[in-house]
Amino acid sequence: MAIISVTSTSVAVNPLKQSQTLGAVLAFLGLKGMMPLLHGSQGCTALTKAVLVQHFRQTIPLSSTAMTEVATILGGEERLEQAILTLVQRSKPEIIGLCSTGLVETRGDDMGRFVKEIRHRHPELDYLPIVLVSTPDFKGTLQDGFAGAVESIVREIPQKGSKQDACATQITILASSAFTPGDVQEIKEIITSFGLVPIVVPDLSGSLDGHIEDSSSAITANGTNAAQLRSIGSSVFTLALGDSMRGAAQILEERFNIPYEVFGELTGLTAVDKFLQALADISGVSVPEKYRRQRRQLQYMMLENHFYFGCKRVSLALEPDLLWSTVSFLRSLGVEIHSAVTTTRFPLLEKLPIKSVTIGDLEDFEQLAVGSDLLITNSHGEAIAQRLKIPLYRQGIPIFDRLDYGQFTKVGYRGTMQLLFDIGNLFLEQEIKVKH
Repeated sequence: MAIISVTSTSVAVNPLKQSQTLGAVLAFLGLKGMMPLLHGSQGCTALTKAVLVQHFRQTIPLSSTAMTEVATILGGEERLEQAILTLVQRSKPEIIGLCSTGLVETRGDDMGRFVKEIRHRHPELDYLPIVLVSTPDFKGTLQDGFAGAVESIVREIPQKGSKQDACATQITILASSAFTPGDVQEIKEIITSFGLVPIVVPDLSGSLDGHIEDSSSAITANGTNAAQLRSIGSSVFTLALGDSMRGAAQILEERFNIPYEVFGELTGLTAVDKFLQALADISGVSVPEKYRRQRRQLQYMMLENHFYFGCKRVSLALEPDLLWSTVSFLRSLGVEIHSAVTTTRFPLLEKLPIKSVTIGDLEDFEQLAVGSDLLITNSHGEAIAQRLKIPLYRQGIPIFDRLDYGQFTKVGYRGTMQLLFDIGNLFLEQEIKVKH
């Protein structure tokens, strides 16, 4: 059981966490025909967009109600109504993801009432799902905003189907913020190989995987569409990938009586074994031969290269779900977790098989990481790595000094091997430098 400690500093000099708004927008971008709308100032939207463009290196659809000082004082309902009507007229979205910001949350705008009254005045909007999520940036983190958006999606859009609509092969996949578009693509390929039909919420592999579209569009061109979201009530099972998705899975169980299972990680031999066995149990199909071969390859690579990992000291600064997954993988290779920093208190943290976890920022991380053999955090850790003269392996958001990180895959047997090679090569490089 890990001991959780919280730093007592009154200001974050070198922040680790990202805002809830960023997490919610990221989740919404995994839906087709989506236009995320931030109710707040233009600055809030610009900052969120800058981080996402920097990380994914592609166009990000995002809109704002552009609240001014006067609008903030008088109330933002009229501004929100005008923004929705303008989006419908110009962009023609299939879904609008509506996020609050610190500005309107501090003022106390009743967003739920606003949406109801706007719908009452404009019945022509009845066809349009407007998914509202509260994302004040003065509390919570990217993971919280992402999870909150997914919970709002599964609470608002899915519809209860009849017994005739039930599909024996359709399952719902709730993928947390810990998974890249490349991860989601690999997960979909694994699931379909069992003859199952996955509906992924959100499906970042469709919209943020870095591809050229046939035509330009102001809204997301790919991802999970509205019809698929409505059919979720007919799924036979829910797989929640990441403990932050547990709440959304419970909502589906309460609404539609759909059983669920939570997988905290899909990286590492044991974790992937459990996932494939669950798919085999759900589908009644045995594990395909290609994954059996990949498993034997991973076993060989772990056996052949374990001496590069044994007793190495690694320090990590990641969001809780990603921290859990990475720590579990490293521990399976004999790595010692020197220190762990995360962004928010989360029930799963106490179950980590390490001595302690610090809820803090990158300044705390720099102090705790002294003496490590490897650092794992986002690109903002590069300066720390240079000062401490310790190699850095990049994980999380943002990563802006490496190419095509959206395609990176760390799940399944193949993804686990890739992660093993990437980290192992850093350890090997350090050994070579010491010898010379």
